[in-house]
Amino acid sequence: MTQVWQERLDYFKEMIREDITKGLYYGASVRVGRGGELVFNETIGHSDAAGEKPISQDAVFSIFSMTKAFTNILTLRAIEMGRFALTTKVSEIIPEFAGPPRDQATFFHLLTHTAGWPGLWEVRPGALQDQLDEVIADICSYVSGMTEPGQRCNYQPLVNHALMGEAIRRTDPKKRSLRDIYREDLFEPLKMHNTAMGVRQDLQPRHIIPDMRGTLPITSPGHTNKGDYGIFEEEFAEMPHVGCVATADDMWRFAEMLRRGGELDGARIVAPRTIELATQCWTGDMENELYRWLALSMGWKAYPAYLGLGFSLKGRTLNYSQYGTLTSEGTFGNNGAGSSIYWVDPVADVTFVCLTAGVMHEGHNILRFQRYSDAVASAML
Repeated sequence: MTQVWQERLDYFKEMIREDITKGLYYGASVRVGRGGELVFNETIGHSDAAGEKPISQDAVFSIFSMTKAFTNILTLRAIEMGRFALTTKVSEIIPEFAGPPRDQATFFHLLTHTAGWPGLWEVRPGALQDQLDEVIADICSYVSGMTEPGQRCNYQPLVNHALMGEAIRRTDPKKRSLRDIYREDLFEPLKMHNTAMGVRQDLQPRHIIPDMRGTLPITSPGHTNKGDYGIFEEEFAEMPHVGCVATADDMWRFAEMLRRGGELDGARIVAPRTIELATQCWTGDMENELYRWLALSMGWKAYPAYLGLGFSLKGRTLNYSQYGTLTSEGTFGNNGAGSSIYWVDPVADVTFVCLTAGVMHEGHNILRFQRYSDAVASAML
């Protein structure tokens, strides 16, 4: 029988309620699993600031940069299948990405955010982001390396995963669209039926339109939706960095696949060895340059980036971390701007998923999820 401290999980639920009551955010859909058994399954609060629309159990969220988790896994899958390698230069797959020093960057550098160019939220002012071919053309025209690859860790909100998505598409033997590749090679095998790149038409009635609350440094209109953040409402978006929507149940299935070493319900996505390699720290003591400003603005000391091959890691030192301070050193996961997180603690055999409405300032978001992660970790006996 799964051992959990039910009183602590009940307290965790009240933590969420209290934060919503305080106005930190609007609502949350949360799943916690222990050894594959769901031990906490709660949907609390509302999807809107006015508190008029309760979040449904099957609510569909824009997951922002948690999209990168899907791109990372499909990149690692392509590497397993020999379509390219960790050591392959990106310019070998995308020849127009030429010119030193950027043409020396490999897929290892993309996955570890050590490729050497600045952390960009947009490639050029006013450029639309929801169509990958246009984004790749802009990247090849405007993004240059600042340092030799491998010297610095600078988290990339956009560029790295656009390049990985394009590499996945260009090396696909079936010549499919990126949206079809994600659906056929990842979402359908894992029975993630309520997950899609772009807001699929049948998901639109359940989609919580993001309330960004001034948390991002740019606006992002789409090709058909010209609102400030219209890209997150586009049906046919191809954005391997921020373009997916999902439910908490689907994200729990994805996290479970990772906890089980790349397989769920008989569907194997990647090999255990790949997960093992990807969840090691590959950035050493490098700091995350993009988030240095965040630490300074919050009055924190800078700390190591702790990045694997596409995964964020808790790391070995005691830092401010969305993955908690009480989780195991090997805890890994991904998160989305001010709103969403999943992690896997392989020692405690725990999966945690939390998707929220009402995007928070990233510093306060880190503090929120650190508290939540510690509460969940302490409930595992």
